[in-house]
Amino acid sequence: MPLVPTIVMTPPREPGPLSTVQVEIPSDPAEARRVQEQIEQLLRAHQASEKDIFGIRLALEEALVNAIKHGNQLDRSKKVTVASAVEGERFEVHVTDEGNGFDPGDVPDPTAVENIERPCGRGLMLMRHYMTEVSFNGRGNSVRMAKVLRNGKK
Repeated sequence: MPLVPTIVMTPPREPGPLSTVQVEIPSDPAEARRVQEQIEQLLRAHQASEKDIFGIRLALEEALVNAIKHGNQLDRSKKVTVASAVEGERFEVHVTDEGNGFDPGDVPDPTAVENIERPCGRGLMLMRHYMTEVSFNGRGNSVRMAKVLRNGKK
């Protein structure tokens, strides 16, 4: 039976309410889509702009696909952990897989002429474009992304 992500609402704190989604899922793209939908609901509950929701959803999709496909090698027995929070005007998400990790510095620049036809690196480029902050742990099997939200603004 698949794990169902839950939204946990905590009491308001200054500067605003803290809301989180925390879940562990098998390495299955269908489960990843469910997590994306839960996080999108969380962002809508905080009146995030459509532009921010689009960018976060795209960056999150890339992080989840990388964790499932590259990190866990589509092995359903391996888990992906997703922990996200919205507090005030800040969204943050951590995606961690059970893989060996990678060095983000070794990923070729997808905009370089010699790499235009190669598929690698585009996901990282999109994550960095749409999020305010992107960082990886030392092992390279966990990404932390953050976005300053423009609540309700286009």
